Amino acid sequence: MTTAISIRNLKKSYDDTVALKGVDITIDDGEFFGLLGPNGAGKTTTINILTGLVKKNEGDAEIFGKDTVKDYRFTRSQVGISAQELTQDWFFPLERLLYFQAGYYGIPRPKAKERVDELFTRLGLEEKRQARLRQLSGGMKRRFQIAKALIHDPKILILDEPTAGVDVELRHELWQYFRELHKAGKTILLTTHYIEEAEMLCDKVAIIDKGSVIKVGTPKELTRQLGKAGITINVTGADTALDACLNNFTYTREDGRLHFTTQDPEEALPDIINALTRQGCHIQRVETTKSSLEDVFLSLTGKGINE
Repeated sequence: MTTAISIRNLKKSYDDTVALKGVDITIDDGEFFGLLGPNGAGKTTTINILTGLVKKNEGDAEIFGKDTVKDYRFTRSQVGISAQELTQDWFFPLERLLYFQAGYYGIPRPKAKERVDELFTRLGLEEKRQARLRQLSGGMKRRFQIAKALIHDPKILILDEPTAGVDVELRHELWQYFRELHKAGKTILLTTHYIEEAEMLCDKVAIIDKGSVIKVGTPKELTRQLGKAGITINVTGADTALDACLNNFTYTREDGRLHFTTQDPEEALPDIINALTRQGCHIQRVETTKSSLEDVFLSLTGKGINE
């Protein structure tokens, strides 16, 4: 498997403020990778070092095996970034701004026109070609940022809070577009405050806090390892011999309810039901609870993602 992004022992300080304490991240080619962390965790600093906007103090950052400082022309050509903040001229039409962006990457005018037309159509900006940024809604500005990031058809797309402040309908439209880009082979690095977004889109996530990566894994792996899940079963006919029957499970009894703690409710449930049935219990109701990535985030950082 080819490595698209490799970050090793990345450190960065601003005067007396330590932003990154030695970050290590590896993202495979074609992977959809989420970087989750509260405000000030180091997400944007990491992205800015990758894209040459910030100088690192120590460590290595590579794009497809090339150093982002020594081989900056190559590495920047491979990456498109949809940043949180708008950095474009507010007085030119959107169409002109995209042509400017294509020109930065040396894209010939005919090819640039194809890309501009394609992106305006796909992102629902066709009627806004001659509009200025100041005339756009928040959602339209987000779409334009994504179009700008994709104008040179980069192999890696960095999405820094791409759906912040947009309505639910547009958020789901953008999720579908991101899935299409991923399916087409793009490597995507996403930072987000919406844990649901990471759970639904990402192959793998890294949780970063106070300048350090504290856990990496697939959403399912993390929720299984660190989350809390369980099963509640209402039964009748339970007797004192039940404990021996269920000695392989962790559970508590409350009136006619049995509460089981398990990392994987779906896997444990058939065995529990079989054990209860053999004991002559009559099952009235079954409820399962599963941890979310947000539960994992809270357990690791001690705070919510927006804190």
